[in-house]
Amino acid sequence: MGNNDNKKSAFNASDGMATARTLAEALPYIQRYEGRTIAIKYGGHAMGEAELGAKFATDVVLIKQLGANPVVVHGGGPQIADMLDRLEIKSSFVDGLRVTDKDTVDVVEMVLAGRINKQVVTAINQAGGRAVGLSGKDGGLIAAQKLHRTRKDPESNIERILDLGFVGEPKAINPNILETILDSDLIPVVAPIGAGEKGETYNINADTAAGAIAGAVLAERFILLTDVPGVLDKNGNLLTDLNASDVRALIDDGTIAGGMIPKVETCIKALESGVEAAVILDGRVEHALLLELFTEHGAGTLIK
Repeated sequence: MGNNDNKKSAFNASDGMATARTLAEALPYIQRYEGRTIAIKYGGHAMGEAELGAKFATDVVLIKQLGANPVVVHGGGPQIADMLDRLEIKSSFVDGLRVTDKDTVDVVEMVLAGRINKQVVTAINQAGGRAVGLSGKDGGLIAAQKLHRTRKDPESNIERILDLGFVGEPKAINPNILETILDSDLIPVVAPIGAGEKGETYNINADTAAGAIAGAVLAERFILLTDVPGVLDKNGNLLTDLNASDVRALIDDGTIAGGMIPKVETCIKALESGVEAAVILDGRVEHALLLELFTEHGAGTLIK
């Protein structure tokens, strides 16, 4: 029994030393982000799995307690689709965007600003933080306008305007309400809904909303949580460090394609608005936020 006790003591000492080294190595990064804003787009599988969601909430609370100021903007596409199916409301997609009529936008607002937003807020509060939920309509945070898209007719070669209904994009961001919250010990959690000039509700892509908010608050980091490791080369290897010129070249040669294109374009737009750097990160990795912010090598694709 004595020998077993000795082994247990030795193991605990070694484990404790490893933890101490990790904390010491994280110190420069903790100091770097103290008082800085970290804008986080939360979505994908990390949002749909309870265990990953709880760990995400823990990471956000730790980031706040370490002195940085996280702002969370969440999506909710699968949850919206589920509710539309339950209510037997049909919807369609054009270029990855949900065509949103009046009935659909009412459901979108109900799911995003209600159910999902409060789930994220509750998870953060259960992890020991103090989160407050709001939508882009609160405090005039997101002034939205109708999103206009065109598509070229393959037969006539004529550009035709697509009517996506109540799908919008940020026209202006008023960061005052976020700045007030960030000056306290609260963590803002934002649903990507905006208001038009006449008070109409617009459904805004969560990536787009998060990038616009990141630029408005001059975030030190804009982090996009996705379901892939980051930007990959043609051999499937992770590209860890890119700049805007690199990104455009990778789009031109087809390395960046499909759904990754709007994500990197959102990152570049955020950088042009004053964000220090953007990161595309795999939200399925446990504690991905902490690995990215507080370790030397990070965990995804950094775009500066």
